[in-house]
Amino acid sequence: MKAKFPLFIIFIGLVLLGIGAWQYIDVKLQTKASLKEAKEMVLDQPADAKVQHQKHEAPKMGETAGLLVIPKIKAELAIVEGTDPDDLEKGVGHYKGSFFPGDKGQIVLSGHRDTVFRRLGELKIGDSLKMQMPYGNYTYEITHTKIVKSDDTSIITLQHEKEELILTTCYPFRYVGNAPKRYIIYAKLKKLN
Repeated sequence: MKAKFPLFIIFIGLVLLGIGAWQYIDVKLQTKASLKEAKEMVLDQPADAKVQHQKHEAPKMGETAGLLVIPKIKAELAIVEGTDPDDLEKGVGHYKGSFFPGDKGQIVLSGHRDTVFRRLGELKIGDSLKMQMPYGNYTYEITHTKIVKSDDTSIITLQHEKEELILTTCYPFRYVGNAPKRYIIYAKLKKLN
């Protein structure tokens, strides 16, 4: 009986390790597929992108919407409509109900601190964030950051007065488990390319 217990513990450990490895691989595959789709989407941008913006339709939940490029950390991330766990496995989630670039409102993007937003803490005030959409390219400049409690929803006001990009992720970055706080980055529209 005593000899079987250590083998049982080893078996359980291997099963858990296998599940973790599968989840990691699955997220990587989904992220890669969404990134490819986002790049194709923005490459097919029409010459009359400003006219197209007037006609653009919001993507359905789980669909790829565009590309977030963060030059300082050399990141290209697919933007996916929705912030459910399945959506966030594909890339950066666009908060349903928030605005899109060019709509002159608050754009809210969320991502996991241990996947797409792993290096977000390296960004500083003045760094650029670029959103490439099927109807145009938009550059934002980081103006400030904030750390709030995980249940603080005051950062999402969905105002429609000025264009503002907000990135959110869990904090602290190296925390194991459900993080108690959120790291927020605010950025203002710098230019429309």
